Amino acid sequence: MTDHVTTHQAEDDARNESIKIWLNGRLVPRAEATVSVYDSGFMLGDGVWEGLRLYDNRWAFIAEHMDRLFEAAKAIDLDIGMTRDQVISAITETQQANGMTDDAHARLMVTRGVKTRPFQHPALSRQGPTVAIIMEHSRPSIPRPIRLATVPHIRGLPMTQDPKLNSHSKLNCILACIAAEKAGADEALMLDVHGFVNTTNACNFFIVRKGAVWTSTGDYCMNGITRQKVIDLCRANGIPVHERNYSLVDTYGADEAFLTGTFGAQTPVGEIDGRQIGDGQMGPMTKRLRSLYKDLVARDCGS
Repeated sequence: MTDHVTTHQAEDDARNESIKIWLNGRLVPRAEATVSVYDSGFMLGDGVWEGLRLYDNRWAFIAEHMDRLFEAAKAIDLDIGMTRDQVISAITETQQANGMTDDAHARLMVTRGVKTRPFQHPALSRQGPTVAIIMEHSRPSIPRPIRLATVPHIRGLPMTQDPKLNSHSKLNCILACIAAEKAGADEALMLDVHGFVNTTNACNFFIVRKGAVWTSTGDYCMNGITRQKVIDLCRANGIPVHERNYSLVDTYGADEAFLTGTFGAQTPVGEIDGRQIGDGQMGPMTKRLRSLYKDLVARDCGS
């Protein structure tokens, strides 16, 4: 397969070559937005991050994103050094500096900062955190349903690296993605420690069977904001929805499958491990949920 697709595929936009990036309180040109090789994020993956999406001049569900960011920072004992309002102000400042009003994506990253010596102990990070906001003009451009391949890399136990944590340490998911690409797929379908279907390397995963929407228990997946919005929309609109354990057998026989994430919202899946899902195209439930989600975003963003 040569027509490789990613779940974060976007239209090329020349404006992104001249974006300004927020870095530790300053707006700097993209080419000058650099961090030290001693930064704990670069050296050790020691940090947390959030992805946000701009619709109609508003950042969708920003309160939930701030909740998740500050909870993650507390979990790894990292002081962001900014209040929620200050973080939101930095996002707004970056948006305005780049003249963005719609179809933009922000990646907000916080690391433990520059280390005094190139070793692991967090006490060596003495200069305070590094905070960066990359903001790009970004219109999703995913030309066909995604192909998935099941990989041996699993979503692990909380006592190793809690899968709920949006950390900079993404190597497990990157290796899963590489394995899927080697198998000719676009993205990896990852199982949990018990062998049940869990999530992909970059997005949360849903199937549809006989008019009901299924997703994992949530014990081993990222606590996705879009994931929760889809569950809430199902409950509010009389659509049966189940957070449950289910297997690859259930998955291969599904009528539909789709992914959720801040960037792509709801992305259809057409094939898993060489097996066509439904008719291989976006199904009616996925279309309905995309419409409901679009309306929800419009309400949240005041349009």
